[in-house]
Amino acid sequence: MPIGIVEALDHEARGIVRADGKAIFVDGALPGECVEYASFRAKPNYEQARLVRVLEPSFARVAARCPHFGLCGGCVMQHLELSAQAAAKARVLEDALWHIGRIRPEVILPPIQGPAWGYRHRARLGVRRVPRKGGVLVGFHERRSSYIADLSTCPVLHPRVARLLLPLRELIDGLSIAERLPQVEAAVGEGCVALVFRILAPLTGTDETRLRHFADQHQVTLYLQPGGPESACRFHPLPGPELAYRLPEHTLSLRFQPTDFTQVNHAINRVLIRRALALLEPRPGERIADLFCGLGNFTLPIARKGAQVLGVEGSPALVARAVENACRNALSERTRFETANLFLRAPASSLRLDDFAKLLIDPPREGALEIVKSLPERGGPQRIVYVSCNPATLARDAAILAHQKRYRLAAAGAVNMFPHTAHVESIALFTRD
Repeated sequence: MPIGIVEALDHEARGIVRADGKAIFVDGALPGECVEYASFRAKPNYEQARLVRVLEPSFARVAARCPHFGLCGGCVMQHLELSAQAAAKARVLEDALWHIGRIRPEVILPPIQGPAWGYRHRARLGVRRVPRKGGVLVGFHERRSSYIADLSTCPVLHPRVARLLLPLRELIDGLSIAERLPQVEAAVGEGCVALVFRILAPLTGTDETRLRHFADQHQVTLYLQPGGPESACRFHPLPGPELAYRLPEHTLSLRFQPTDFTQVNHAINRVLIRRALALLEPRPGERIADLFCGLGNFTLPIARKGAQVLGVEGSPALVARAVENACRNALSERTRFETANLFLRAPASSLRLDDFAKLLIDPPREGALEIVKSLPERGGPQRIVYVSCNPATLARDAAILAHQKRYRLAAAGAVNMFPHTAHVESIALFTRD
């Protein structure tokens, strides 16, 4: 079998070996290691390979904590020490900015890091009945597969959710619609755990009794979702605590529904907000726009600093939630929210972004192409903080801001929101003199 030296990690956390002018992507290999590998897919310009043996291990290699590591597709970096994970993600960000955007930040911000275990406050778990494995499986998909991994534990899930993996298997296996229940979504708030069952068929009376007993026994709140995310409705118990997360530094509490988008890592989210505000420098009375504002995660902390903030979001349900959160936190007078499709050029232009002193942009993976295109070349916002979950689209948008709109990429840094995964979040600051 071939042997090679690993040069770096790619954006999927695979080790890169060069051989005969081709890049070999080796699962589980780390930079600096001498490894033996076996290719399982060969293309003209690259190959994909599995790791056979590590001949000379990296100093950053550690033992994976999870017994399912390597099979489960939820994590791909548990074999790499945590600070080295953050450094690898920073490298992915810098490479994307240069190779896609032809731009380098003036300052590299230190990676934001935090809890590595039990951090996932939100998770979407697949469900499938597999008789040869003993019944129903509940968990993440296997790596590069549509199969559900046979999980008995998960150290990255919030402990209250991880403890439910096996009880959920038993519960669902006893339901009449076990074959018609493909997913359970978990959401953890302050003192409240919610589980959303995606159901494709009606429940029987016996099913409902089983579900109520499960909720009471494990002290969780159950929701049923017969259609899209907006169809999720509370099932049992009907009265009880609402999902919410706190931002103590800003004396804020934000309520949310279990299918709403919220950051999965609450501790990292708090640090991310702190850094975003430090870069944005909101001042009392300033007009600031928060685009893709969700339920107010950044809007309300900015308003707490005294600024007048417009939050814009494409989901009417999230906008309604943001309005409620502003009211609950006594910030209605400093905030205004609108619903608009920010992926369309016309709605972006109608916002008159040149009327705002500063912008915060936190788009989904698609990025904020129409927003950055709509910015004027002169005047307009003098400071933009861009929070990204996709280095490629950040780099694309950064190129437009720098090369067409006369902004400087003053700073950028990685955010390890999802430890042990290859997912790279980041934050960048763009300024004009």
